Amino acid sequence: RTCLILSGSVSLFNIGSPCVCLPAVCGTAPLNTNSESRIIGGQDAPAGSWPWQVSLHIQTTLCGGSLINNQWVLTAAQCFTSNSLSDVRVYLGRDTQEGPNPDEVTRSVSVIIKHSNYDEKTKENDIALLQLSSPVNFTDHIRPVCLAAEQSFFPGGLRCWVTGWGDIQTHAYLPSPQRLQEVNVPVVSNIKCRGAYPSVTTNMMCAGPNFRGKGFCQKDFGGPLVTLNATRWVQAGVVSFATGCGYPKFPGVYTRVSQYQNWINRHVGAEQPGYITFYSSSTRTFHCVSPLVPLLLSFLSVLSEDV
Repeated sequence: RTCLILSGSVSLFNIGSPCVCLPAVCGTAPLNTNSESRIIGGQDAPAGSWPWQVSLHIQTTLCGGSLINNQWVLTAAQCFTSNSLSDVRVYLGRDTQEGPNPDEVTRSVSVIIKHSNYDEKTKENDIALLQLSSPVNFTDHIRPVCLAAEQSFFPGGLRCWVTGWGDIQTHAYLPSPQRLQEVNVPVVSNIKCRGAYPSVTTNMMCAGPNFRGKGFCQKDFGGPLVTLNATRWVQAGVVSFATGCGYPKFPGVYTRVSQYQNWINRHVGAEQPGYITFYSSSTRTFHCVSPLVPLLLSFLSVLSEDV
């Protein structure tokens, strides 16, 4: 069998198993053309820049989330005080909270899965999955993000982006028309982060500068922290908690996505998300989904497997 890299897809092989390919659209954002030069301390995100971003409306609560395949959303467990399906509406392809949003689709949810070991006090295992009531079709405005695979490493100082419709300051709402915000934040090592939050664990990661308040705020919880992996975006974290909103010397804390690959796969089922093991800006390993076998792809365009 010959596996080709076509239309932006990254094809992989699995020894003794059928060829498995990273989804062609995973982590691609064709409308995001200038993120390197551009929501506390953030700015308006150009429409369609972050096509995996979803807006979750849970009764009167607003949270963020990320689309990880055509029917599942990754978010934070803290967003759900109950498992009432009727309370949740999911908006994909949304630009502003007040509209109009011509590229938007809406779904209800059929399943809410909160991590069984979520600790409301410490925010350990602050992660949840939502199954949409029906699959969505991918467009330039609606696409899944790739997820950080096990053993991913995000070094201190690595540039990441966090997005959401949250408050712009403590007790200061996002002004009309409430457009999606984006902000660039560097990763802070867990060792340094424990200076601000001694309770930070290996299931968490931190990002945010020591000055010039930048970060997330209320209503951003559950949203994605992503970084660019060559031409694909990888979700490193899920917005979890912070002291205040973008307070200097208090970075934001995120659930570390790579720690939950097996948990996600177990619940999502057959149509697995795309995973990328992230090491640094110059070394990437792409993964087959089951079992996971890494393959360095920095120089490959064609993979051949005899069957």
